[in-house]
Amino acid sequence: MTAALRPELPALLAEEQVKAALLEDLGRAGDVTTLATIGPDMTATAHMSVREAGVIAGLELARTAFRLIDPSIRFEALAADGDRVAPGTAIAQISGRARGVLSAERVGLNFLMHLSGIATYTAKFADEIAHTAAKVCCTRKTIPGLRALEKYAVRLGGGSNHRYGLDDAVLIKDNHIAVSGGVAGAIRAARAYCGHLVKVEVEVDGVAQLREALTAAPDVVLLDNMGPDLLREAVAINAGHWGLAAADYAADPRRTLLEASGNVKIETIRAIAETGVDYISTSKITMAAPTLDIGLDVSI
Repeated sequence: MTAALRPELPALLAEEQVKAALLEDLGRAGDVTTLATIGPDMTATAHMSVREAGVIAGLELARTAFRLIDPSIRFEALAADGDRVAPGTAIAQISGRARGVLSAERVGLNFLMHLSGIATYTAKFADEIAHTAAKVCCTRKTIPGLRALEKYAVRLGGGSNHRYGLDDAVLIKDNHIAVSGGVAGAIRAARAYCGHLVKVEVEVDGVAQLREALTAAPDVVLLDNMGPDLLREAVAINAGHWGLAAADYAADPRRTLLEASGNVKIETIRAIAETGVDYISTSKITMAAPTLDIGLDVSI
């Protein structure tokens, strides 16, 4: 099997995000502390280093912050996004006019610490289920305006992306079913409305809804808030619906994929993955990830 390439962040996307953050930080008068204390011709060299083990994400955003403040600043990455690093590892060296180095410092670090935190936390979830075929996925529970960046960090940590928004896939949830009148009918309506390239997923809360959903052949069924025993039963029902023996189940492309979701934690994800589901979605990897401790130290 061909190894997946590491994700890349489009430069234009990075620039727009960083520009907005710099404008927010510089306010109406610029960095008054630096302007008041540092002469325009003073230079500095600084290193960004991690203070705890983690997975790096956001180096291009940091590079962009220094470039937008002062294009003459040299930013040398000493690591790459997706690298797992030990405490004390230097991940970048920055050199140039000191005013620019100091004024861009916080914005660059904010992006790096936040995204590296997500990548690191995702990696912990992914490591817990590495012995299974299941993949951990993010959700649409992200900080407004940062979704593309946070989903990028999830992939760097070894996770998978769920839909990016309301427009790139169908996810029929309990409220859609309640209003539309039924599981199978909602799936068929979605198929009739959307093009053939749009995936259709439906959320179910029990085996009765699962059986009904399978009659309409959705691409994915989301098994909401089910414990391991019920998840194993759902996997068996899915295999039986498609007439698959247990040995053939995982590799058969015809079957409906199963996604487990609902109150997934680092303590519970292993047991969920071992039931045989294909995907496990959780908001924890984006909404509960602590930042990775990264510092910038200047040496004149």
